[in-house]
Amino acid sequence: MTPVEVTPTPTDTLTPTPEPTATDVTPEPTPTATPETATATAEPSATVTVTATATATVSAEPSTVTAPAPTVTTTTVTWVTQPASTSSELPWGLVLSAVLVLVVGIAATVWLARRRPPVLAPVGPAMPATPARGLLGFLVELGQGMLAASAPAGQVNSDLLEVARVNGAPGAEVVSLPTALFVSLPGEGSTQTAAASAGGRSLRLDQVQSVLEVARDAQDGRIGPDEGSARLSAALAAPEPYELWQRVVGYAAASAGLSLILGAGWADVVVAVVLGVGVALALQATARVSGGYVALVALGVAFAVSTIVFLLARTGWRLVPIAALVPPLVTFLPGALLTTAAIDLATNQMVAGAARLAAGGMQLLLLALGITAGAGLVGVPGSLATSGTSPIGVFAPWLGVALYGVGVGWHNGARRGSRRWILLVLGVAYAGQVVGGLLFGGVVSAFVGALVMTPVAAVVSTRPTGPPAMVSFLPGFWLLVPGALGLVGVTSVLGQSLDDALATVITAAVTMVSICLGVLVGLAVSAPLVRWLRRAS
Repeated sequence: MTPVEVTPTPTDTLTPTPEPTATDVTPEPTPTATPETATATAEPSATVTVTATATATVSAEPSTVTAPAPTVTTTTVTWVTQPASTSSELPWGLVLSAVLVLVVGIAATVWLARRRPPVLAPVGPAMPATPARGLLGFLVELGQGMLAASAPAGQVNSDLLEVARVNGAPGAEVVSLPTALFVSLPGEGSTQTAAASAGGRSLRLDQVQSVLEVARDAQDGRIGPDEGSARLSAALAAPEPYELWQRVVGYAAASAGLSLILGAGWADVVVAVVLGVGVALALQATARVSGGYVALVALGVAFAVSTIVFLLARTGWRLVPIAALVPPLVTFLPGALLTTAAIDLATNQMVAGAARLAAGGMQLLLLALGITAGAGLVGVPGSLATSGTSPIGVFAPWLGVALYGVGVGWHNGARRGSRRWILLVLGVAYAGQVVGGLLFGGVVSAFVGALVMTPVAAVVSTRPTGPPAMVSFLPGFWLLVPGALGLVGVTSVLGQSLDDALATVITAAVTMVSICLGVLVGLAVSAPLVRWLRRAS
């Protein structure tokens, strides 16, 4: 029989039922037909060829699909700036002691705030409704004294306007500048105006306290213009409260204390003390030098101190330059001036702030020029960027704070009753700076230090024996030493490391602004409490 080849139509296709498989393949939407040949025999002698229209893989046994091996990817986080707490080199003993001092300081402040001072009755008759006789002259004298005390221009203006209002002149006008003062009082049909120079002298801490106490009593209505003028004259003519040897020892102690705060070793402390004695004697010898030669005094002292320090370093003494060089020059560092300038600028007193900023910058340039000249003479690089960790011990900075507070009080004539309050404010300021340095880094540490010391100083000023806040602020500004940072940077500019110098100058500027903002925030926080305490008194 002849075989017949039959090609079935799609409807005649016999699809065998496959056995279950472990793999089911889903055809693509448009499959590509792959001819597969299956032979079916309709009769013993017939051959049937079936062409499938879809591709299917039939497997009698289950197939195993091997998954690809997982790829482990490791991502390394690159820090642009690490958290300050992880990169801080502050010893934990210093940090814990700073936290303890902060807690004690805050507790003391709360305790002082809860203790109401004795009520002080107003002195003399009530202030008249019309301007008092001699009011214009008193306002001028008071403004001159406050400007000499380094009070910000905004504070001078507000205090003088309040004194004028209390004395029956609510329409007074005051314009205060670092070197000039203008006061106008409205009258019946005319206006009296007075102009006077200001800022021509520097005051001791006891004189600053006397001037600010007169301003406070005049604002409260306890004294009139005549008594106020008499008290101002007595304060400005007051003799030195300490002997010469006490002032010299005080300057040496302040130099030693600041040296310990800056991480000095014993050799650095000895050098700072000896040079501090020499600088104190030089200041006493040049106390009557006229204003035109004050710049030469700063230049000459900086040159002499730097020459001695660099000679000692060249002969093999292991010194930390900043710890041996900066402390003897502490009286020339314009830290308080630069900070007051920043406060003026932040309170829209642009003219006063710019003038003080220029004066502080000029002071830094004079010091840097003297230091660089001394370094060039003995062949030592003029950069002071090196700092150190105190080999004396973890608690050496606290000893430095105590020495610094006592020394500043003696050398700058602080009243005996005010010295313990100054030490309290200094301790809180440094503790805040240490904690701020751990949490936020070195630059913002100045903000934290100023922030925590301001309410303490404000509350202390409400105590009967407490000095005005400015008396406590000034040593605190010197402790935070933005001027010291600026000195390092400007000296590097005159030397060889321009990049490091610019970075340090920027750091000094940011530090100054940080202190300013800390004081402003602290004043805003403590103002309601201070007003309540003064009303209670």
